[in-house]
Amino acid sequence: MAPGPDPNSVGDGAKRDEATIKVPSKDPKKKDDKKEEDLSEEDLQLKQNLELYVERVQDPNPELQKAALESMSFESLGYRLTGSEGDIGSWGHEYVRNLAGEIAEEYTVRQGEEASIEDLMDLVQQIVAFHMKHNAETEAVDLLMDVEDLDLLLEHVDRTNFRRTCNYLTSAAKYLPGPDDMLVLDIAYMIYIKFEEYPNALQIALFLDNMQYVKQVFTSCTDLLRKKQFCYMISRHGITFELDPEMVENDVDREMLQDIVNNTKLSEGYLTLARDIEVMEAKTPEDIYKAHLLDGRASSGPSADSARQNLAATFVNAFVNAGFGQDKLMTVPSDSTSGSAGNWLFKNKEHGKTSAAASLGMILLWDVDAGLTHLDKYFHSNDNPIIAGALLGVGIVNCGIKNDCDPALALLGEYIDKEDSSVRIGAIMGLGIAYAGSQNDQIRSSLSPILNDAKAPLDVIAFAALSLGMIYVGSCNEEVAQSIIFALMDRSEAELGEALTRFLPLGLGLLYLGKQQESVEATAEVSKTFNEKIRKYCDMTLLSCAYAGTGNVLKVQDLLAQCGEHLEKGDIHQGPAVLGLAMVAMSEELGLDMAIRSLERVLQYGEQNVRRAVPLALGLLCISNPKVTVMDTLSRLSHDTDSEVAMSAIVSLGLIGAGTNNARIAGMLRNLSSYYYKDASLLFCVRIAQGLVHMGKGLLTLSPFHSERLLLSPTALAGIVTLLHACLDMKSIILGKYHYVLYFLVLAMQPRMMLTVDENLKPISVPVRVGQAVDVVGQAGRPKTITGFQTHSTPVLLAAGERAELATDKYIPLSPILEGFIILKENPDYREE
Repeated sequence: MAPGPDPNSVGDGAKRDEATIKVPSKDPKKKDDKKEEDLSEEDLQLKQNLELYVERVQDPNPELQKAALESMSFESLGYRLTGSEGDIGSWGHEYVRNLAGEIAEEYTVRQGEEASIEDLMDLVQQIVAFHMKHNAETEAVDLLMDVEDLDLLLEHVDRTNFRRTCNYLTSAAKYLPGPDDMLVLDIAYMIYIKFEEYPNALQIALFLDNMQYVKQVFTSCTDLLRKKQFCYMISRHGITFELDPEMVENDVDREMLQDIVNNTKLSEGYLTLARDIEVMEAKTPEDIYKAHLLDGRASSGPSADSARQNLAATFVNAFVNAGFGQDKLMTVPSDSTSGSAGNWLFKNKEHGKTSAAASLGMILLWDVDAGLTHLDKYFHSNDNPIIAGALLGVGIVNCGIKNDCDPALALLGEYIDKEDSSVRIGAIMGLGIAYAGSQNDQIRSSLSPILNDAKAPLDVIAFAALSLGMIYVGSCNEEVAQSIIFALMDRSEAELGEALTRFLPLGLGLLYLGKQQESVEATAEVSKTFNEKIRKYCDMTLLSCAYAGTGNVLKVQDLLAQCGEHLEKGDIHQGPAVLGLAMVAMSEELGLDMAIRSLERVLQYGEQNVRRAVPLALGLLCISNPKVTVMDTLSRLSHDTDSEVAMSAIVSLGLIGAGTNNARIAGMLRNLSSYYYKDASLLFCVRIAQGLVHMGKGLLTLSPFHSERLLLSPTALAGIVTLLHACLDMKSIILGKYHYVLYFLVLAMQPRMMLTVDENLKPISVPVRVGQAVDVVGQAGRPKTITGFQTHSTPVLLAAGERAELATDKYIPLSPILEGFIILKENPDYREE
C-alpha cells in the first residue's frame, strides 16, 4: 500500500485478508517466484510464518485458530517502535486505531513490570494529534484514559473540537469509577476555561461542588452581563454563595448580582410565566377532585366535612396554588361572606391548624414581603398550633430565597426554646426549610443544644436533627455529626421503637449527601456501636445518602443484596435500602432503567416491609416524569391488599406526576377516590396525590436535577428523601399528627420554565423550539439536538427530557443550556430579511 492517506483504508483491510486467504489453495510458487527473489532471508521467514498463520486460522480446532490470530495481531506496535519514524497518519485510520488498542494493552503490561513507557508516550502524542485533527476526539480521549495521561488533551484541543471533546468527557465521567471521574471533569473544566466557555465551566464547577472553581469562573470573566447569567445558574442550583470584591469589583454591581444569586427575582419570573400562560385564576380543591365526573357513589357518601377531609383540602389548596399569592380558602379577606380565611383555619382540628396556617406560606411562596405581612396576624393568636403553623409558614415563604437581613432567623429564633413542643417544631422545621444548605453557624449554635437536652421531647429532637441535616446538607460537618450521634446514643429502648426516631439517622445521612465513601467512613464506623434496633437502619441511610446521585454500580449491588434478605417482621432497615437503591441509581438514564427493572424483582420476591418501600423508590426514580411503565406498576399496587403498599403507591403516583397535570394519572386518582371513599386514610393519600399532580397548576417540577440532568440540587433531594423516609411509616407520621412533613417537598419545588430576559433583566418574548432532547455525544457532524419540536414564544414550559433552542438569530443566549432565566443579548451580525 503506497504511503499517503488512503481514503479506502478502512474497507481495505477486509479485501486484503480475502486475498491472502485465497493464496495457499492455488499453487503459490508460480506467482510469487519473481517477488521471492527480492526478499531477504528474514522477510522470507516472516512471509512463510504469516501464510502458516492464515492456514491455521481456517483450522477446525478453535485452540489453533485462537493462537494463530493472536500471533498475527500484536505485531504492528513492535514494528512501529523499532521501525522508521515517519508520519503515523499516512497508513490510514484503521492502522492508527489498531495501534492505539495495542498501546493500551502494552501500557498495562509495562505498568505491571514497572518498565519505562517513554517510547509509548511519544507514540501516544502522535496518535492523539492525529485523532484530534480528524474529528475522532472520542478515540483520543479513550486512549489517554487508558494510558492515564489526560493532561495531554489540553495541548491538542482547539476552537473547532473542544466542545465535542468536553461533551464526551462529561458524559463518560458518569461511567468511570472514582476518583477517575473527578479527574476527567477537572480536565473538561480546564478546557472550558481555556476557551472562555464560562457557563459550561461553571456547570462543572457546581457538579464538582468546588467553590474555588466557581470563584475562578467569576474572576476569569470580565463581562458583567455574563456574570449575571452565572448568578442565575447558581441561584437555580440552590446553593448559598457570597460574591466578594475579587469576583465583582463595583459595589453597586455586586449588590445587584448578589440579589440574583439570592433568588429574589424568582417570584416575579414565576408570575410572569403564569400570566403568560393565563393560569392566574385561583383553583379550589373541588376544581381538582372533579367529583362530578364520577358516578354517584363517592359524592353521596358520608358528608365530606370531616376534619381529615378538610386537612386534605388544605394541602391540595396549598400545592395547587403554590407561589400564586392568591387562593379561595386562606387569602380571601376575612370580611367577605363566603368561606373566609378565619373560617377555613377553624375547620381544622388542633394539629390540623398547623398545616392550615403554614399553607399560607406555600401560597405566597418566594414572595417574602407579602408572605410575612399575611402571616403576621397569626403570631398574635393564643392557640399554639396556629402559632406553630405561622412559624413553619415563614420558613416556607423563605425557601430558597436568601436575604441579607435574615427575616426568618429573626422571627423563628426566639420560638426555638418555648414551652410548647408544637411551637418549637414549627420554628425548628421552618429554619430547616428556610436555611437549607446555608451552613449557618448561628442556627447550629441554637439547635445543637436541643439534641443533647435530656428534657426535650423526642419529636423536638427528631426535627432538630433533621433541620440541622438540611442546613448542613452535603457539608460533612463534624460538630453537627457529633451532636446527632450523641442524641442517637442517648435514646432509650422504647424511644428507638418510635416512628420519628428514623429522622435522627436521616439527619446524619444528609450531612454526607452525595459525598461518597471517604467522607462518611468515620461516622459509619461509629454507627456500628449503636443499639441493634437502629444500627442497620443507620448504616443503610448513611450508605444511600453518601452515594446519592453517583450512579455507583457496586453500591447498587450492595443495597440490592440487603433488599433480598428475608428477615423477621421487626427489621426496618430494608426500607432505606430500597430508597437508597433509587437514590444512587437516579443520576443517569441507563442505571435508572436498570433500577426500575430490579425493583420489579424485589416486588415479587421481597418481604412485606420491602414491598412497602418499592413504590416510594419508583416515585423517586421518575419524580415529575410520568413514565408509562412505572405508572402502570403503581396503578396496580394502588389496589394492593396491604393498605401500606397501596398508600405508598398512591403517594408515588402523585410524585411521578408532580406538576405535570398528567391526565392519565389524574383519571386514575379520581377512580381511586371513589374506590376508597369509605377508607379515610387511603382517601387522604389520594387527595394528597391529586394535589401533587396539579402542583402549581402544572408550572412546577419536583425533579432535583437541572441543567439537562447534569446537576443535582442537594437541598431539593434532601427535601424529597425526607418525605420518602416519613412515608416508610405512613400511619404514624403523615396520617398521624406530623402531616406537615409534606411541606418538606417545597425544597424541591421549582418552576419548570424557560424565561428569556433582555440585558436589563426585563422579560422579552422570542420564538423558541421545544422538543425531546437527543443525546448527540460522539456523533459525527452537527446532529440536531432536539426532535419532534414545536415552536412557541417565551416564556415556555419544559417537561422532563425536553430541551429548548432559540428559533431566531436576532439574539444570542448567554448560556448554552436554555433553562430557567436566560439573558439574551442582541446579535450584532443580525440582518432583517
